[in-house]
Amino acid sequence: MNSPEVFKGKCRKITEGKVEGEAVVTKDYVNFYLVDPERGTIIEEGHDLEGKKIADKILVFPGDKGSSVVQLDGLYQLAMKNNKPKALVAGELSTVLVSNAIIMEIPLVCDVDEKFYEIIKNGDHIAIDTEEGTISIRAGAC
Repeated sequence: MNSPEVFKGKCRKITEGKVEGEAVVTKDYVNFYLVDPERGTIIEEGHDLEGKKIADKILVFPGDKGSSVVQLDGLYQLAMKNNKPKALVAGELSTVLVSNAIIMEIPLVCDVDEKFYEIIKNGDHIAIDTEEGTISIRAGAC
């Protein structure tokens, strides 16, 4: 039985995709080079997701950090090991993040209603439809 939908709102498509999956949420910026490609876990010391898996999850984060080469190499290594995120929900966009999401074919959205960020938590089920421009949450459904 599915959990009830606790949020449905609009989002802006940056790269396309229709995906559903488990949310992994951080208030820290992410450097994809500091994610272990073998396990898909954050290895950055002191990061609030240190040791947590982002592979095959929908990553909700404020934005990226690091150079274009480092970020692309990090995502490339994750993709080669089938450990890249399923989708990205970013608070801020950078040219690096957008171009890397396009190259690595990862759905990326932004401009989500503030209420989304107040409600979302780790383990919630997120559904994203970039063509419709919608994002929804089912609490703890994963």
